[in-house]
Amino acid sequence: MSEDAQQDIYPSMTVARECESTKIEPLQLGKRLKEIRMSHGLTLEEASKRTGLARSTLSKIENEQISPTFQAMQKLAGGLNVDMPQLFAPPRQTRTTGRRDVTLAERGKPHPTSTYEHELLATQLTNKKMMPFKSQVRARHFSDYPDWIRHDGEEFLLVLNGEITFFSEFYEPVNLTEGDSVYYDANMGHMLISVSEKDANILWVTAS
Repeated sequence: MSEDAQQDIYPSMTVARECESTKIEPLQLGKRLKEIRMSHGLTLEEASKRTGLARSTLSKIENEQISPTFQAMQKLAGGLNVDMPQLFAPPRQTRTTGRRDVTLAERGKPHPTSTYEHELLATQLTNKKMMPFKSQVRARHFSDYPDWIRHDGEEFLLVLNGEITFFSEFYEPVNLTEGDSVYYDANMGHMLISVSEKDANILWVTAS
């Protein structure tokens, strides 16, 4: 199956490309040291007593004014009760973007295909880490698909009503009914069909 054809069947393939590449931050040892000290609730004076390093030395390290020697690093790790590699881990960054997107019932963006009737959710947000959408499963036979569906990322599927058969490349087919779910590697070939009297409805969440 061509890539364009898979995108038509599977909207998450298009949205997955919106994800921004991860930026690698330079090592900031002083910032990391201060983060560890603060997480322990220690003042510079208390950290000085624990590590055996002068308060002024700790302050200069935290402010990137001096670089600690290997012996000083050993004292820091021992006094702060952390492993040496933890001192070199990048500092945690807490950023609140305040993003929100409400999709009212039956107000998602329709995306019909030959095998599914998709309803895309949270369509106002770009560069999403997850792509949620509801689908009515029209396909009734394995042969309704020209090939396995494959794309980057991982996927979660929850059956809202009806019954489906979930096919995957490396596992035996499994039947899922209302309330059942499956989490899987989307790089593995997969597809599903309705086996209930009426077309099944599912919730999909794709993460890249």
